Amino acid sequence: MKMIMKKAHTYLYRGSVAFFFFLLWPLLYYFSRKPERYKHMNVIRRIWGFLSSAVVGILYAFDVEQPIDWSRTYIICPNHTSNLDITAMSLLVKNNCCFMGKEELVNGLVTGLFFRTVDIPVNRESKMASFRAFKQVMERLEKGMTAIIFPEATIPDNFPPSLHEFKNGPFRMAIELKIPIIPVTSLDTWEVLWDDGLKFGSRPGVCHIFVHKPIETAHLTIDDADNLRDTVYGLISNKLNEHDHRRTNG
Repeated sequence: MKMIMKKAHTYLYRGSVAFFFFLLWPLLYYFSRKPERYKHMNVIRRIWGFLSSAVVGILYAFDVEQPIDWSRTYIICPNHTSNLDITAMSLLVKNNCCFMGKEELVNGLVTGLFFRTVDIPVNRESKMASFRAFKQVMERLEKGMTAIIFPEATIPDNFPPSLHEFKNGPFRMAIELKIPIIPVTSLDTWEVLWDDGLKFGSRPGVCHIFVHKPIETAHLTIDDADNLRDTVYGLISNKLNEHDHRRTNG
């Protein structure tokens, strides 16, 4: 019975996402017509994400290590265990931003509009396609858009999820453009909804997100990319271990 209720909650959540998407579609479509309007798409995305989650009892709590100056441009690097991580990042980032995500999202019912406009799809099976995608992201960053890149590149298949190795791309970009990185630890979104929720269902709850202080890159060279990657990985891994220890020991 518990699994039936969790599966029912997942379909309720997916229905909520679709309902608010189509309700807001006229505004999203209008703002998607010109790149200078993309910032308004992000405002609508935040509203859409909050409403579609809140009506089914899913909320987000952010613990920020240091106040973020959202007048600056950043590369946001979160771990990835749930589709809810996308909503969480939409709510966190207060300036104009774009996501980088897998190419399949271009054909998604509710993701397609974003990945044909403000967001950047990437085919990681092709080195040339990946290069072009990262070039697009760098162009957005140079224009002052914050980029949200999940360095694991995908939601890992194992359950409960564990942190997988990070790709180098976002760290090389941060150093090349002298843009600070903000590591973000999604502590327990997978407990509310793992992956897309279709296998284990979902439930109402609060997703706790820890936002680490920005890491400046102006003093780094491209030779430091691996160390920067490992530093961000270590911060997120340690925070996840700390959370698991607290949960296990009360």
